[in-house]
Amino acid sequence: MLAAAVAAAGTVGVLGITVLTSVSAAEARAAGFREEPAELVMRRAAAAHAAGCAGIVCSGLEVAGVKARFGRSFLAVTPGIRPAWAGAGKDDQARVATPAAAVTAGSDYLVIGRPIRDAADPREAARRVADEISAVTAL
Repeated sequence: MLAAAVAAAGTVGVLGITVLTSVSAAEARAAGFREEPAELVMRRAAAAHAAGCAGIVCSGLEVAGVKARFGRSFLAVTPGIRPAWAGAGKDDQARVATPAAAVTAGSDYLVIGRPIRDAADPREAARRVADEISAVTAL
């Protein structure tokens, strides 16, 4: 399926979805998976890489391993971003990372929704996220 999507996409890069950031280890086991989410992410990343995908969508917790195995050019798009100041654990996301941790691990793109959308001042929240990323990318 991934190879067919890559072939049909032409010059558009296809991303493989690995394991949703809302899925905990317990939920993965309840769904019948024997491996931990990080192992499942690596297996699915390998399939995406072999199929010619431009990269994957994965938690910030798995990015470093993905980059180490498949190289810096294999894109990592990271949802489940929760800045420390936003208060982790208040929603359905089980495998989260801060913006700084995800970027430090090698994430190429961050998907940040609720921490900005639900902030009292979304513009200020976006600025704080940008500042957090700038602090680790300036090193």
